[in-house]
Amino acid sequence: MSCGHDHHSTGLSGGALSAELTAADARCVDAGQKLTAPRRRVLELLLEAGQPVKAYDLIATFADGAPAKPPTVYRALEFLSKQGFAHRIESLNAYVACRHSSSEGADNHAAAFLICDCCGATREIDPAVLDSIQAAAGARDFTVQNVTIEAHGLCADCSA
Repeated sequence: MSCGHDHHSTGLSGGALSAELTAADARCVDAGQKLTAPRRRVLELLLEAGQPVKAYDLIATFADGAPAKPPTVYRALEFLSKQGFAHRIESLNAYVACRHSSSEGADNHAAAFLICDCCGATREIDPAVLDSIQAAAGARDFTVQNVTIEAHGLCADCSA
């Protein structure tokens, strides 16, 4: 998306990117999982972007030169989502890196997103309504496994 004014990049690079990838690798080891080269590359691309990215854009930029095969990227996205490293933004049909550094993994982490309809900027926030959702579900003998909330509007730059 392009809205004609400047926005601040939220992607990672350099030491911050390396530190995030190292932490992800350690979380995988602790969970008895492997951050394979394709999984690591997809996570790296999501972290560098700092914004939601469509799977086909990840496929196109996966390797220098030739694009990756779609199953490689989709399997990596599934793994990263299950492990709590990425979230799927349903309304955008895209994925974003989870920036909540936590050893809890996906099972104990709910996500809420503020999505700018002008420029596409996306910010993850903690949903204050999670306790209410879990209480309502528990009252109906329902176990919540995943909560993702998406709120659309305008970021500060676009509303100015």
